[in-house]
Amino acid sequence: MSDKSEKTEKSAAATAIPTQATSSPEPLLKVDNLVKHFPIKKGMLQRQVAAVKAVDGISFDVRAGETLGVVGESGCGKSTMGRLITRLLEPTGGKIEFEGKDITHLGVSAMRPMRRDVQMIFQDPYSSLNPRHTVGTIVSAPFKLQGVTPEGGVKKTVQELLSLVGLNPEHYNRYPHEFSGGQRQRIGIARALALKPKLVVADEPVSALDVSIQAQVVNLLDDLQDELGLTYVIIAHDLSVVRHVSDRIAVMYLGKIVELADRESLFKAPMHPYTKALLSAVPVPDPRRRSAKSERILLNGDVPSPISPPSGCHFHTRCWKASEACATLEPPLVALKTGHQVACHHPENAPDQMPDDTVLESARDAVEIVALKKEPEPAAPEAPGEITEVSQGTGAATDSEDAADSADAGDAPKE
Repeated sequence: MSDKSEKTEKSAAATAIPTQATSSPEPLLKVDNLVKHFPIKKGMLQRQVAAVKAVDGISFDVRAGETLGVVGESGCGKSTMGRLITRLLEPTGGKIEFEGKDITHLGVSAMRPMRRDVQMIFQDPYSSLNPRHTVGTIVSAPFKLQGVTPEGGVKKTVQELLSLVGLNPEHYNRYPHEFSGGQRQRIGIARALALKPKLVVADEPVSALDVSIQAQVVNLLDDLQDELGLTYVIIAHDLSVVRHVSDRIAVMYLGKIVELADRESLFKAPMHPYTKALLSAVPVPDPRRRSAKSERILLNGDVPSPISPPSGCHFHTRCWKASEACATLEPPLVALKTGHQVACHHPENAPDQMPDDTVLESARDAVEIVALKKEPEPAAPEAPGEITEVSQGTGAATDSEDAADSADAGDAPKE
């Protein structure tokens, strides 16, 4: 895997697009207390009776040339957040600034010039491309909508974009159904890069692709960032993808950001219990750790409904460290270490913010710790003719080890 810090330095030094590669003291994108509630209406008069709190007050910024990864369970508000910052959805509250300009409530005509600088790569390459249009028409659509005539003509520019993303320029007149899923996603990437944007929001760009194709698309996004000086907000639920491409990572749960840190700090020492539970589910494909023992945290219960989220900390109903303060007081997102922000009263790998608070009774049954023991390496083959004595105590030893493992699995999680 490549080192993202080195790639960021290369991106800052790139000269292909100087205006995009030059770093600025101000963040390229700044989001403050962003809110999006979808109303639920009933009756003939369509009165609002409730609201789905998809995004419930999140704040973050994105610096020029970096990649911010956003992870979380399905339904936590990741995709809605991506559509809000690209202004495909109208925010209910909060503020969005792009290059210091407030774009929170810009109209269609006022937002049109901003579309050149902010583009989006959609999740499903099958539904995001019009099946009635050729590839040339799809990729050239941004030029037509913006009234831009590129140098050398539209067809030549589109063919250059297709070549840039790894497609054959001669497929200019083909239709989307003639391409595979990975090729269709490359068409969507070419369309997003047509106007040379500064910020690209990728909404789970590889989740709909085969595993063998995912690495190719992820590496393509990395190469394009180095070459064009792009800034990414990549939304994903695959932690391995986020770890590979991101400089900083934001963890979302039920419409809120619960942890925001650089990649190395988040994976080495996660502070929020939810982040720790997510990372415990990631397998470690390392043959050197074949005989090592690991633990997996299984969260009991379902994710609460975003219509009526729990009071206080939204995660306290599934947290093994939940206390009375967690059920009543919402923890703010604060920096407990340099560049590492977390919203938790009882964080991991950091001092307890409320050490004297009483732990809730429900916290004991919130999770289940499963001890996973790797299979030992196979023994070397015996020499021909060698007689091995079988110990009669082997079965008893195996039973005792299994009993010890089951006892470990039933232990309460360590704080």
